[in-house]
Amino acid sequence: MASSFLSAELAGLGREALAHLESMHRAREEALARCRDCIRACGLAIRAVHRLEPSVASSRLGDAEGALRRAQDVLEPFPVLAAAGFLHDAEKEYAEAHLTVDLVDAKPLSRFEDLRVGVAAWLNGLAEAASELRRHLLDRLRAGDVARGEELLGSMEDVYDLLVTVEYPDAITGGLRRTTDALRAVLERSRSDVTSTVLQSSLQQAIERSLRES
Repeated sequence: MASSFLSAELAGLGREALAHLESMHRAREEALARCRDCIRACGLAIRAVHRLEPSVASSRLGDAEGALRRAQDVLEPFPVLAAAGFLHDAEKEYAEAHLTVDLVDAKPLSRFEDLRVGVAAWLNGLAEAASELRRHLLDRLRAGDVARGEELLGSMEDVYDLLVTVEYPDAITGGLRRTTDALRAVLERSRSDVTSTVLQSSLQQAIERSLRES
């Protein structure tokens, strides 16, 4: 009798465990798909920023937010899945896209609370957004807008100066140290580009001034 009772109890517990695992599996599959949608939309938003298409960027950010919120909602009952890494990646890309818009438009930076992303995702997104400024900076230099190029370089430097003060383990910051090191390399190349452009511009102005006076 005891064995029969135990078998029935185990069968019930097994059904409950399998039902829970099935719920976790469905949540994971949907969250993965929505995270991919979010990352794709964020990439398109950043591309629109560089192409000076603000309305397109805004629309893509809206798509990204919808996908990210759905992923966050379906993972809320399953903290283990939420900490698996793919949600962090989507939050990081979402933060990067928003912060790229803010930096390019010289607007106050979106806070991590407002974006509803983790602090580590926000910090890594900020680092990558600063790296994205290099492309915009080069576009401005090619257009002859040296002053704007210098402003963008200053923004990159400000972000880097902040990030190097974050001295916590990678397990807490999501590998921020590596992202910051990558930003440093981008910053050094960008500083060299701006310096060369400024010197060339000064030399050209001096030559033109000399020709006018001769």
